[in-house]
Amino acid sequence: MTIRRSDARTAGKKSDRVVTLIGKPDCHLCDDARIVVEKVCSELGVSWEQRDITRDEDLHRAYWEQVPVVLVHGVQHTFWRVDEDSLRARLTNRRP
Repeated sequence: MTIRRSDARTAGKKSDRVVTLIGKPDCHLCDDARIVVEKVCSELGVSWEQRDITRDEDLHRAYWEQVPVVLVHGVQHTFWRVDEDSLRARLTNRRP
């Protein structure tokens, strides 16, 4: 299951970066990560999606010990805890 998120600032814009949050239901770290991802992506006008490892066997196999996992344009950025400044820097090409 994929949930795509965007707002009025990203509607109609083509973003060259997509953030993917991989998590699972009833995961407090996933809830915390979602708040950070949603905030940073909204501020920067970057689209993001959420994927559920309980609904995708390949994702479950790859990431079950690391959720939540954040991918930036398909490349793993972080797992467990999402640092707002680090994600912002990655999305603006200012790697910390």
